[in-house]
Amino acid sequence: MTAVPFKELFAVFGRIGLLSFGGPAGQIALMHTVLVDERKWLDEKRFLHALNFCMLLPGPEAMQLATYAGWLKRGVWGGILAGTLFVLPGFAVLLALSIIYARFGNVPAVEGLLFGLKAAVLAIVFQALVKVARRALKGWESAAIAVAAFVALAALRLPFPLVIALAGLAGWAQSQRNGQAEEIEPISVEARKPHGHVAGVFFWAIVLWLAPLAALIMAATGVFAELALYFSKAAVVTFGGAYAVLAYVGQQAVEVHGWLSPGEMLTGLGLAETTPGPLILVLVFVGFLGAFRDAGGLDPVLAGTFGAIVTAWFTFVPCFIWVFLGAPFMERLRGNQALSGALAAITAAVVGVIGNLSLWFAMHVLFGEVAPARIGPATIDVPMLASFDWRAGLIALAASLAVWRGIGLAILIPAAALAGLFLLQTG
Repeated sequence: MTAVPFKELFAVFGRIGLLSFGGPAGQIALMHTVLVDERKWLDEKRFLHALNFCMLLPGPEAMQLATYAGWLKRGVWGGILAGTLFVLPGFAVLLALSIIYARFGNVPAVEGLLFGLKAAVLAIVFQALVKVARRALKGWESAAIAVAAFVALAALRLPFPLVIALAGLAGWAQSQRNGQAEEIEPISVEARKPHGHVAGVFFWAIVLWLAPLAALIMAATGVFAELALYFSKAAVVTFGGAYAVLAYVGQQAVEVHGWLSPGEMLTGLGLAETTPGPLILVLVFVGFLGAFRDAGGLDPVLAGTFGAIVTAWFTFVPCFIWVFLGAPFMERLRGNQALSGALAAITAAVVGVIGNLSLWFAMHVLFGEVAPARIGPATIDVPMLASFDWRAGLIALAASLAVWRGIGLAILIPAAALAGLFLLQTG
């Protein structure tokens, strides 16, 4: 595979980073258009192979796909450049929006705008569910895996890693009879000598991830150590892409740590939808509010800013590490049908993950009260019908019609926010 100059890599991934609105589905589609159709840096098979690999990793798949593509073109430094450019513009914008929300979020006008924003996000999440399902579900077997993953998460409350591992095992078993590997030509030094490459990645993992984590914990830095430890754990266990991360963090940050409310989690997601970069940047909002409200004697905005930086660092540094650890081996096994089957099954399970997230979001957007109900071994959340908010339902319905008619986020998001402002003040 032909290398490209760093200047060209910077221009291409800088453009992707600035235009990558709309969550993972839209971002993956954008990268496919730029990298496969326009630049022809990757062919269709290699792009899908990279995408399935990134779905297998813990963390946001779109950011990791950008990192993998950069690695393919210019090795580790190319991957770092591509992944950083994918994240940095959105981080800066979302940090600014987090400061505005923390300072002025209780102003009635701001509440109205955010009310409409959350309802529009519901439509965007459901559209992502349908798009990913169309791409991932190729037959009844993959559909069954998606349904099983949804039930396991929504009703049985099984851990994400277990659900994803079982899906991968099912896909591997199904395709085992076709598991002969094709001989391929390695495309980089890292792929030809993966073990030496892996030793270097482990060294930098210690320097950039584990050592700073240990330093924060030993310094007993309060909420900052708590954020670093929590998001380091999330970086290890949140398999299944950005929506899996959101489902895990959304519930844990709200129900366990109390950093923010369910409504604020949806507000953060709405803000993340309005900014470029990976949807998982909503975690910057979570980290900012957590530190803003537990400043420990610091200026709240300064504490929140540092909390946002800590959150981003311990969320995204592991993402680079996972890609660089696995990419050389994935390239060597690119023709292995059994591995491809396992990756495809994991992609199908992600549909169930997104379905679970969509249901959770819908109940908290459309209903004021949600309570758990136990049915045998299952525990499901049940909305109180009397708490249905017709205003949120109306905006969500209109937003759904708009997204399916191809109306862009640049129009949809402001329109939904203004509708929320109008309905909240007049209703």
